[in-house]
Amino acid sequence: MKTKLATWATAALMAASPVMADLVMPSLSFRTGPYAVGGIPLADGYADYFTLVNERDGGIGGVPVRILECETGYNTEKGVECYESTKGEGSLLYQPFSTGITYQLIPKVTADGIALHTMGYGRTSAANGKVFSNVFNFPANYWDAASVAINYLLDENGGDIAGRKIALVYHNSAYGKEPIRTLEKLSEKHGFDLSLIPVDHPGQEQKSQWLQIRREKPDNVLMWGWGVMNQVAVQEAANIRYPMENFIGAWWSGAEADVIPAGAAANGYKALTMNGVGKDYPIYEDIQKYVVDTGKAAGAGDQIGTVLYNRTIYAGFLAHMAILKAQEIHGVAEITPAMMVDGMENLEITNALMEEYGVAGMGPEFAVSCENHGGPGLGAVAQWDASAGVWNQISEFKVSDRSIIEPLIEEDSMAFAAENNIEPRCN
Repeated sequence: MKTKLATWATAALMAASPVMADLVMPSLSFRTGPYAVGGIPLADGYADYFTLVNERDGGIGGVPVRILECETGYNTEKGVECYESTKGEGSLLYQPFSTGITYQLIPKVTADGIALHTMGYGRTSAANGKVFSNVFNFPANYWDAASVAINYLLDENGGDIAGRKIALVYHNSAYGKEPIRTLEKLSEKHGFDLSLIPVDHPGQEQKSQWLQIRREKPDNVLMWGWGVMNQVAVQEAANIRYPMENFIGAWWSGAEADVIPAGAAANGYKALTMNGVGKDYPIYEDIQKYVVDTGKAAGAGDQIGTVLYNRTIYAGFLAHMAILKAQEIHGVAEITPAMMVDGMENLEITNALMEEYGVAGMGPEFAVSCENHGGPGLGAVAQWDASAGVWNQISEFKVSDRSIIEPLIEEDSMAFAAENNIEPRCN
């Protein structure tokens, strides 16, 4: 891999320093608890990315990265405790991978001047940087995901889904409820009939929900699930012989663990994705060489190329690029949390940059600004091939319906600003 000239220049600026502090990257992991099946590959990918950066590149700008992992069990209270116990370490960026934890951390990171990245989850209206100064959810959010799913169905049905019956099976939590407003607006616009079917935590019991689906016979089922809920839903759909090609999960409902338990019956199931699938990325050759083969992998080294491992490799790459941008802006390698916010807010991801760092095609091109912390709102669709045991991306990254999404973001974010006496910035 090439190292950016800006990195070398930054390292040279700091060469005279007698001691270099670490770049501290906290990891609010959940390797235990009901959602560990998703938490383990997420934590492994994030740790392995920065281990690679340290082992191959000597850190970022000559400064080593220190992963500060704190186990939350996907529990909101524990997540807040992890934040409070780690923020004083000079932590640059939090990525909790939990909507519940995210909602609690938004006022805290804002008061503390620390960046929070909720990539494809969390509070959707945080895409409005005029209100949410320290929160970022690029490259896309939940409302984008809902719209991308509907746009995919429009493409599959000649642009007309009027009169179709679409059911949303959702985790009965803040996370699962996020797409409802968007789908209601899209239902008004496109004329489809929307039904809402909640599933209580953790989602192991869904008999009644799928009996309802068998009775109502929706043309399509969308799912906002997480953890064991996904596995159970796919199996229950198979039990009632619901056509898998008409069943589309959110990007947190489309990992290997969600479909493998159902065996061949899961074949054809679809899910949204915000990042590329599979192992065909040059970065994985380096991870094998510098991380797995040297015994430095966070886990068993068996998650490479899986959906959620890829997601935090991508998240690690985006954080890496934001650190480089912050170092470039401020001319120092030992950046502060406030400088990291600047790096996040001025981030620009291009195809050339992704190719340079071995992740070409893992995500879309996008740019962040003071006003826009959410990126372009792009998503794609992947489909499970049970016989090959792989996810295949079956659509390009496509933009959500901005005529629906942007007014919703504006309305919700400005209501938050009014409730919290926040003066919009970026003027």
